[in-house]
Amino acid sequence: MLRIDLGEVREGAVETTGRIEPSHPIFADGEVVLAAPLTVEGRLSAAGDGKYFWHARMKTILHLECRRCLSPVDVPFSQSLELLFVAEGESLDDDVGCYVIPDRTAVLDLRDAVREELVLAVPQFVECGPDCRGLCPRCGANLNTGSCGCRPERDPRWDALSALRSESADED
Repeated sequence: MLRIDLGEVREGAVETTGRIEPSHPIFADGEVVLAAPLTVEGRLSAAGDGKYFWHARMKTILHLECRRCLSPVDVPFSQSLELLFVAEGESLDDDVGCYVIPDRTAVLDLRDAVREELVLAVPQFVECGPDCRGLCPRCGANLNTGSCGCRPERDPRWDALSALRSESADED
């Protein structure tokens, strides 16, 4: 349950557990693609007047692309969260991720914060394996499945030596 009644939190810390399916609308933009449900376990507690601290851990499997060959790669993901939720008008803490709670909020929905933290923590560069050969820069063929058949491009820095070889062959 990632929707928490703030009245309960004022009485004492509340355990937060939840599961967000890959098909949930918060992931509809395709910015993050989940290969498995996102599970969240944590504890939300009052941290002063109008402030709430949430310590949690989220886990899932992300569906990403290899940065070299663009093949799909499923990557296990686990991240700790330490977030502060503050009422509008309260000062924000720079050391901890802070989220503003709109006025008159009785039930705090943690799913948007979870999504934002997940988007920020997704690894930028993933490889399908350390021996990934990538794509051919000329034809785009996946070099992991075999050679592409492109002829090697000649390095223009050798043209001067080729010209010297041609001149020496003409002199003979």
